[in-house]
Amino acid sequence: MTDETTTYPALLDAAGIDRLRTALTTARFTSTGIAERLGPQATAAVSRNDYRAALRRTGDGDPLDTLIRIFICAQTESTAAVSAALAPLPLTDALAAGLVEPAPGGPGLRQGVDLEPYGDDWWVISDVPAHLRAGQPLAADHVLGVGGSSTTLADAVRRRPVGTALDLGTGCGVQALHLAGHATSVTATDLSARALRFAATTAALSGQRWELLHGDLAAPVAGRRFDLVVSNPPFVVGPGTATHVYRDSGRIGDGVCAELAAAADDLLADGGTMHYLANWLHVTGEDWAERVAGWLTGTGLDAWVIQREVADPVSYVNLWLADASEGPDAHRAAAWLDWFDAQKVEAVGFGLVTLRRAGHTDPVVRVEELRQQVTPPLGERVDEWFSRQDWLRARDDAGLLAARYQAADGLRLRQEASLGEDGWAVDRQTVTMTDGLRWSEEIDPLVLALIGGCDGAMAMRDQVTLLATAYGVPESELVDAAAPIVGRLVERGILRPV
Repeated sequence: MTDETTTYPALLDAAGIDRLRTALTTARFTSTGIAERLGPQATAAVSRNDYRAALRRTGDGDPLDTLIRIFICAQTESTAAVSAALAPLPLTDALAAGLVEPAPGGPGLRQGVDLEPYGDDWWVISDVPAHLRAGQPLAADHVLGVGGSSTTLADAVRRRPVGTALDLGTGCGVQALHLAGHATSVTATDLSARALRFAATTAALSGQRWELLHGDLAAPVAGRRFDLVVSNPPFVVGPGTATHVYRDSGRIGDGVCAELAAAADDLLADGGTMHYLANWLHVTGEDWAERVAGWLTGTGLDAWVIQREVADPVSYVNLWLADASEGPDAHRAAAWLDWFDAQKVEAVGFGLVTLRRAGHTDPVVRVEELRQQVTPPLGERVDEWFSRQDWLRARDDAGLLAARYQAADGLRLRQEASLGEDGWAVDRQTVTMTDGLRWSEEIDPLVLALIGGCDGAMAMRDQVTLLATAYGVPESELVDAAAPIVGRLVERGILRPV
């Protein structure tokens, strides 16, 4: 497909956008306004797709009630009520733009798009979710709204000021909305022209301007570099069949995610960072971490890849068939699972890839599992991890031992012990963080004593000398062992340099 740089128009012209924004703000159709109207219990129920309490609380028929009933609860409302709720936007304009549409088989109007408040200043325009259309299969060019993966990615980006930002595969524009809050300019691409029109509407309605480019992921911005790149790509893995543009890349297996890793060095400006969500295959007889690390070989980029979830093939296929409301399609499921079997795929991993163009000849590459709960926002935790890597890179073993350290706040010690003839014997002990990334590290008594002595007052080298004397261990032996242990604890954030 030829890449285009045409400006994609919003669903309404500028005057129509202004009138719609006026209607929404006047009615207080915002996250705060809706929460105040519904109350905490009904708001929580709506998040579970239970609209009963919300409908009971919106029966008076003022504009906010009508907007909630149409765009949150997917109800059909009278033409007069909808016209009043959208004023000063003429109803004819709203119908022409597809914001609302005649309800099938009866009088009144229903939502034609998903119009979702996103905070108090932004609104996101997307297609109506599948669960609000009675299981009707999604169209091939369906445009997703705010969902779990989009919020996961948004939470993973540190919101520090940057010059240029790029959103690859923008969809309805959720990531671009966030980028515009801390980037001087925002560029967004998508293979779907329909998605770009929705993104243009999201941007205009939220008072933002983005450069919108049509094409496959990074193709429209070839030769350009950005300070920050984000992507929630169509990462679903399989035989390369593309039925829904929001989830299917047309690449075989996890090829699209490997492709993004390969493209990152050419996309990033010096010091630039890229964050994207990915799936990867767990293949029998192959280390999944080595597979993903292979994507990064030769890129010259620092990388941290964290696996957050793992699904077996049957659960994975059923999840994505249900996501598109394809129903219990035995033939499609069997073909997909047969492909997994042929490729010896035993599971599919999901996680976050963060890449940084720092100009190092020996980039740091970590691929690991992070299944525990993380103190949000994840973006700050990721940024802290790269900062610790910079600190470690600047020091050799002697430098690590010359530094002073403090143990992280809130550390907890957990012990497992067995009762024997001589009483309780500790079999295993772990130190666990209660904040941040909440790592747990199995440690021996020497390391436990080392961590316990880190109060910032004494250099690590002096602590090692004292420990060697106390435990009767040759000092040279303990010095040789200490530096990699200290490096590991610093990387985890368990020890913090003073």
